[in-house]
Amino acid sequence: MSTEGETRVRRKTAPDIHGMKGGEPIVALTAYTTNVAKYLDPHVDLLLVGDSLGMVLYGFESTVGVTLDMMINHGQAVMRGSRQACVAVDLPFGSYQESPEVAFRNASQVMIATGCSAIKLEGGEEMAPTVAYLAARGVPVLGHVGLMPQSVHTVGGFRTQGRSDAEAERIRADARAIADAGAFAVVVEGTMEPLAHEITREIEIPTIGIGASPACDGQILVSEDVMGLFSDFTPRFVKRYAALGEQIAEAGRLYAEDVRARRFPGPEHCFGAGGAKTRASG
Repeated sequence: MSTEGETRVRRKTAPDIHGMKGGEPIVALTAYTTNVAKYLDPHVDLLLVGDSLGMVLYGFESTVGVTLDMMINHGQAVMRGSRQACVAVDLPFGSYQESPEVAFRNASQVMIATGCSAIKLEGGEEMAPTVAYLAARGVPVLGHVGLMPQSVHTVGGFRTQGRSDAEAERIRADARAIADAGAFAVVVEGTMEPLAHEITREIEIPTIGIGASPACDGQILVSEDVMGLFSDFTPRFVKRYAALGEQIAEAGRLYAEDVRARRFPGPEHCFGAGGAKTRASG
């Protein structure tokens, strides 16, 4: 129940995102924690709890080591910090490829435990039956084609997709299959710009680009890349809007200097010391 004077905010849903096809661009960012979700929520349409958290937060070399429990924990954190954004949670590697039934069991577990609006999974034509199975059972699915990080070991690393005619046709077929299977939108990652442009024009669901094309129906980036918090590697397609990593390092340096010089803590930071004002505990 909302308190007097409080305006209730309606959370965006998967159908809302689907309805943005061809209209105002969809704004999407990743989020993994409650505080970051709070800061980003007023400005975005979609928050993705991506399995990229394995690399960004846990220091993994790829997303392959991420577990379902990790995704649930971070999905819960993001839901606690957001009010209006549609929240989608990645299904991690190994949690949906075995069969549609296994995918539904794990997807429903994620949605029940987190309260998220949708799940995301990677794959094209081979995953279309699973997408259809999930969609028919009330699980909104965000697809993901092109460069698929969970398959990075089979494609020879993080490289741009769609350079050859055969590769471009495969990705185009993947996007069509996922759209026809009932996904409400699809992430198109790391593809040649003309290909992403064509896919956006050809399929009836929104495309959300990352290293793809400005013609996509929306854009998504990893928030830590945008904020300058993840410095191990900066992809060409990332635009940094802040340098928080440098600010964190500088704050740490200043704190260390103050502690070593005994400038911190001062009387104003202590209880009952040197006549400093103290806060009553009661």
